[in-house]
Amino acid sequence: MSLNQLSEVKVSGGHLLRVEHESTVCHGTMTFAVFLPPQAGKNKVPVLYWLSGLTCNDENFSQKAGAFALAAELGMAIAMPDTSPRGAGVDGEDDAYDLGSGAGFYLNASQSPWSTAYNMYSYVSQELPAVITANYAVNEQCAISGHSMGGHGALICALKNPGQYASVSAFAPITSPSQCPWGQKGLAAYMGTDQADWAQWDANQLVQSNHAAGITPQALLIDQGSSDPFYADQLMPGLFNATCEKLQHPLDYREREGYDHSYYYISSFIEEHLRYHAQHLGLTE
Repeated sequence: MSLNQLSEVKVSGGHLLRVEHESTVCHGTMTFAVFLPPQAGKNKVPVLYWLSGLTCNDENFSQKAGAFALAAELGMAIAMPDTSPRGAGVDGEDDAYDLGSGAGFYLNASQSPWSTAYNMYSYVSQELPAVITANYAVNEQCAISGHSMGGHGALICALKNPGQYASVSAFAPITSPSQCPWGQKGLAAYMGTDQADWAQWDANQLVQSNHAAGITPQALLIDQGSSDPFYADQLMPGLFNATCEKLQHPLDYREREGYDHSYYYISSFIEEHLRYHAQHLGLTE
């Protein structure tokens, strides 16, 4: 696969690359960023996949999270995909902030006109990892995290692929998209109005279906600001927490008093998450 490197900067002793390539699953040009720590100059390193939220692209995390100094110390690569296809030619893709461009919801759309390009689930869980491991000094060990819509993406990627990720965490995730306005709008457009088709893209329902199937549960780390303006209507952490408690699904839920939904909040606690993933990736004890 041909990659077009858009930029490279040195940061915290490592290198941050911004790259575009032609995606098979999204049928168009996709952009991602990857941070390679200094250790990648000598050996292959594990990688954390970071999924950003609504309206974001591949640059939000790299510019605002303040994660690279610790990632460099730990020897952890970070891959940061865009949140949707861009310029896919889908009618209405730029009409709203919460649908289309910047709002791929990390699912595979089944409904026209979205189904040709909007296959972000396959992109972030299959195609992008294949590109990263084939082209950079990254090994097969990986973890996944994300924020808001990206937190939803991280949870469903892990829940739908037991054993693929060493660890999973999320900041202020949309945990029950079938029950909130953001999720209902996106799921109806991308998947159709039959709510039975939504369950495979809803973390709250995936926990339940995995439990019923006897799948060994993977521990989850969820971070949530108590002053998040989307707490009650869109994120509804209490609903997901209750499901995990009822089914004894291991969940480390950390509610942060007074913090909101922004990257000020993410940057305040990203080091805890990086250390959490580093432990599961075998980088620390």
